[in-house]
Amino acid sequence: MLSKNLFFASLFDVLKEMHKEMRVSNKRYSVIKDLLISYFRSSNFTDHQGKGIEFGPFGTIRFPYRTMGTIDTSDLFGIDELIIFSYYLSNAAIYRKTLDLGANLGLHSIMMSRCGFNVTAFEPDPIHQEILLANLSLNDIHNVTLQRAAISDKDGIAEFIRVRGNTTGSHLAGAKSNPYGDLDRFEVEVKAIGPFATKVDFAKMDVEGHEINVINGIQQETWDRLDILMECGSFDNACSLFDLSRSLNIKLYSQKIGWDCVNAVSDLPTSHHEGSVILTRKERLNW
Repeated sequence: MLSKNLFFASLFDVLKEMHKEMRVSNKRYSVIKDLLISYFRSSNFTDHQGKGIEFGPFGTIRFPYRTMGTIDTSDLFGIDELIIFSYYLSNAAIYRKTLDLGANLGLHSIMMSRCGFNVTAFEPDPIHQEILLANLSLNDIHNVTLQRAAISDKDGIAEFIRVRGNTTGSHLAGAKSNPYGDLDRFEVEVKAIGPFATKVDFAKMDVEGHEINVINGIQQETWDRLDILMECGSFDNACSLFDLSRSLNIKLYSQKIGWDCVNAVSDLPTSHHEGSVILTRKERLNW
């Protein structure tokens, strides 16, 4: 039996080699997904004290177990997230400065940091901010800077909706129609993406329905060096993204179609269940 360290080292090698097969419609994807769910739910990532676990090329990771409503921190290690971590590893020699837009509890910031990236993390929820900072400290991370703000196309103040039943789904007011359940509403600072985007090579974006607003705040020439990885979230967002890609002269590479280049709206994911999309002007992705 593989040791846990060798398991994760092998896992990320496999995800890199099989990245074109890692789409919802592929049977191998479904099998690996189910196996990983079982594995993580019996791992040290369910330990409340955050026992260290050797996470292959990322080194020892400590990420204390927490609930966030109906989901918990072990859910943050689903197959689609691991595929994204694999992409970070593949680009460790390419990206230098990155953004974590919608940083949540800081897991992606930690993984990007371990790849050698200098990260600016945006997180508007005060509860998540403090947990994020604690997780950075627990993992001895010093190259992540927290911006206690949401991200958009312009500076300002906006209403933020915390979804108590699933705080990973919290969002700026208006980004989602008809939020339901127990909700907290409060104002947060919002910062414009433009000045930050000009200084980085890559951004991971998880802003729960506000993606198009953010993209609209990025200057045309910035795309010559910037790559973004994000979810679409809905059919309407997919349509808007497709149209924007044409007007901005950027390519879309979609997990839904095995990370091939998008030629139609139907090639794009329309929910988080169908994976992510990468926006870039590059002729090919680096895996």
